[in-house]
Amino acid sequence: MKIEQIYTGCLAQGAYYIESDGEAAVIDPLREVQPYIEKAERRNAKIKYVFETHFHADFVSGHQDLSAKTGAPIVYGPTTMKMGFDAIVAEDGQEFQIGKVKVKVIHTPGHTMESSCFLLYNEEGKPEAIFTGDTLFIGDVGRPDLAQKVVKDLTQEKLAGHLYDSLRNKIMPLPDDLIVYPAHGAGSACGKNMSKETSDTLGNQKKTNYALQEMTKEEFIKEVLTGLTPPPAYFPQNVMMNIEGYDSIDEVLERGVKPLTPAQFEAAANETGALILDTRAPQTFAKGFVPNSVNIGIDGSFAVWVGAMIPDLKQEILVVADEGREEEVITRLARVGYDYALGYLEGGIESWKKAGHELDSIESISAEELAKRKEKDPELTILDVRKNSEYLSEHVVDAENAPLDYINESMLKVDKDKTYYVHCAGGYRSMVFNSILRARGYDNLIDVDGGFKAIKESEKFQVTDYVCPTTLL
Repeated sequence: MKIEQIYTGCLAQGAYYIESDGEAAVIDPLREVQPYIEKAERRNAKIKYVFETHFHADFVSGHQDLSAKTGAPIVYGPTTMKMGFDAIVAEDGQEFQIGKVKVKVIHTPGHTMESSCFLLYNEEGKPEAIFTGDTLFIGDVGRPDLAQKVVKDLTQEKLAGHLYDSLRNKIMPLPDDLIVYPAHGAGSACGKNMSKETSDTLGNQKKTNYALQEMTKEEFIKEVLTGLTPPPAYFPQNVMMNIEGYDSIDEVLERGVKPLTPAQFEAAANETGALILDTRAPQTFAKGFVPNSVNIGIDGSFAVWVGAMIPDLKQEILVVADEGREEEVITRLARVGYDYALGYLEGGIESWKKAGHELDSIESISAEELAKRKEKDPELTILDVRKNSEYLSEHVVDAENAPLDYINESMLKVDKDKTYYVHCAGGYRSMVFNSILRARGYDNLIDVDGGFKAIKESEKFQVTDYVCPTTLL
């Protein structure tokens, strides 16, 4: 028997490959399915089933393409949702044979109503591992406020109550030596307190996971709902794509991995109203970019910020990327449902420059330079675009907080005629913020390279910790 966790860091997502005696199954596959097919072929195995733990919100699963290319049926746990493709809707407790091992469906509603875990029995018939999807994470459980945005009459309180019952009645009675393999780790927006570890024993989770400690259902509901921040806007749209179906990844790539000359690129931007997405590193972007471009670097939390900053999955997109990374960008856009890339700038920004087209730029300065300017002008305004929780934890004295997460509200705090020095934690989010506002006519934003980390290390600024007013009583 072989169990392989296939972890994708930018999505903090774990897919799984199980194989026994020439048969294989894939659990929660990513949108690009060819790697799973090639893995099975190399091992002379046939993919027999595609298991889905639930209708994912944070990414578009590859279930439909993988089934079409291999003939393997898609398996969901019990659900009342009508899907736009053929699938086996398994009963609670139903078992599936894969070579000499079997997988048992355990219906665990709570994160969503159809959420299910898959219990793997090894060749000796002993429970070996459980694939928990978003029901149970390492250190956390799935947030119960997502499905209510898709299913009428569901509330987060009802879902949290279901999750309490699922954990206590279905998961916790299982053996302590069972290996827990969740769908996500730290960095995912599907939970609030996930560990950076991506597997653990169930016994250790019973000891350390806050959600598995002894408490009443009412206490659990309060605990699991406390501290939830609003989910990214694209989540409900991803859910519907996973339920209703979507274009093949091959079609998406054929449409998006299309080289455009500077003239064609400019014409497409003018004629279609497409968003120009520049995926180069923030400081590279700052030095020169196609006017009105938005910068979301491919080497950061790309999918998360694309989803947060571009609310419409049907938005047409023109890509500027480092040469050789164009297909990677289109693929990673498709992972979260952005299927309408129209092409990319052939030859990158250098070809744009050589063609004589206009370039824009954003001033970016070091923390040391910021300190010098602060000495000359003590009243200069520093804008901190980190999350409010980060700002409250520690920030530069007198800095204003305008979180990137809520850019439309944060933009209202910015005066177009005033100069702002913008920073985040390390320089990634501040350039996203600056580029979006630049495209909307805000020309007086100056980026601080290295962000709060560099500012603090410079020791030139007074930094304050947040003091809760109640501690003063």
